[in-house]
Amino acid sequence: MRTLLALGAVLLCLAPGAGPAQASPADLPVPLPARMADTGGGSQLITAVAPDTAATTGTVTWWDRRDGRWVRAGSAPARFGANGLAEGSVRRQGTSTTPTGLYDLPYAFGIRPAPAGTRYPYVRATEDSWWCQDNASRAYNRWVEGLPPDCRPTEAEHLTAYGTAYAHALVIGFNYARPVRMRGAGIFLHVNGRGATAGCVSVPADALRAILAWADPDRSPHIAVGTRGGPTAVVRY
Repeated sequence: MRTLLALGAVLLCLAPGAGPAQASPADLPVPLPARMADTGGGSQLITAVAPDTAATTGTVTWWDRRDGRWVRAGSAPARFGANGLAEGSVRRQGTSTTPTGLYDLPYAFGIRPAPAGTRYPYVRATEDSWWCQDNASRAYNRWVEGLPPDCRPTEAEHLTAYGTAYAHALVIGFNYARPVRMRGAGIFLHVNGRGATAGCVSVPADALRAILAWADPDRSPHIAVGTRGGPTAVVRY
């Protein structure tokens, strides 16, 4: 009898369909975008997360929303401002802090041609391309071709001077739609330079190329920048 019982147990284990229990969707970890207060309303999202506001490194992850669920499309190590991160609504220009918050991504640009597969609006930088950061200028926080008389060269970035960092970049819509003077200008997702940034988010060159090939303007991608917890937690944006 014991032999028959043992044999029956073995056959049951070998029966078609038998195997370890499969996790249901409810048992799977909740993806980061699903825990956020807002994701911008589209079906693509980039999250840039640092351990805390003093950190200069963290992780950038890009996500797709498929069949009602957020799925990770890729990730890469990230760098933030030399002085960490600061709440975007009160951040001050010149502090070398990366502004936290949820932002749109108006367009892409670069010194080099757009990577293969890029669908985002992409502008090639020329020797006449500048980003004005002069608070007294009407062109504050805007790309300009040829520096306007009211934008001082010392208060602007000559884009082609940053051959590595601006090989490819995405404009982050921080303080962009209705610029507030002294809040900050020229915040991008760009290629890593030598170290921490002056307030941007940067990733390795291959990651930036992958993001540009992935980003679809018809899916309204946004970027959420924040920390793992606390008042600037990315899930609050």
